[in-house]
Amino acid sequence: MFPIHDETPTRITPFVTYALIGANIFIFLYQLALSSSELQQFFQTYALVPRELSAALAGEAGDRLVPEALTLVSSQFLHGGIAHILGNMLFLWIFGNNIEEQLGHIKYLIFYIACGVLAALTQWFFSMGSGIPSLGASGAIAGVMGAYILKFPQARIRTMVFLGPFITFPRIPAFFFLGFWFVMQALYGVVSLNAQSTVETGGIAYWAHAGGFVFGAILGPLLGLFSDSSPRS
Repeated sequence: MFPIHDETPTRITPFVTYALIGANIFIFLYQLALSSSELQQFFQTYALVPRELSAALAGEAGDRLVPEALTLVSSQFLHGGIAHILGNMLFLWIFGNNIEEQLGHIKYLIFYIACGVLAALTQWFFSMGSGIPSLGASGAIAGVMGAYILKFPQARIRTMVFLGPFITFPRIPAFFFLGFWFVMQALYGVVSLNAQSTVETGGIAYWAHAGGFVFGAILGPLLGLFSDSSPRS
């Protein structure tokens, strides 16, 4: 089940959403230019490594080029493959513009980065000893989705659904589409607690998804999600 577009129009140009998509694509293109060993080192430097964040918070000195705390932000702009970035950017493009209009450009950017940081910390909490780099914009985008389900629960999402050899395009209310997505992430997160690794292949974390969604639903209203929705800067 994949979203294609929503049917809630906006009255502003979502500059920040476009800039975030552009930044993610630019960095991914840079990743493609790296050799396998260079890419691994790039991820070790700029992705979030839970074990190293735990060491940093414990006051242990490290020799990293980038302070581990900063990887809570830098990891949001890294992706593990084509499908990873395409899926994330599709969700950001579909849901980000409406939340940017509601919050205004500046608050939206703060909201997006904060959701990404809190999502990464959620994943860290459940995998403090993991040495697997965690990366991707999924946590921040999950925050956007958490705000969206509160503000536009009845908005219709044109969705591509595969039914065996057939493909349908139903219009699904955001409440059901995003609610189902959140429940699945939370369930996968619980299952991952009993697995040897709490992080998916490629460093994508279920708990980051679930955490980002919850924090987005909390931060959105605090930043004005339900205030006057006239276009703001």
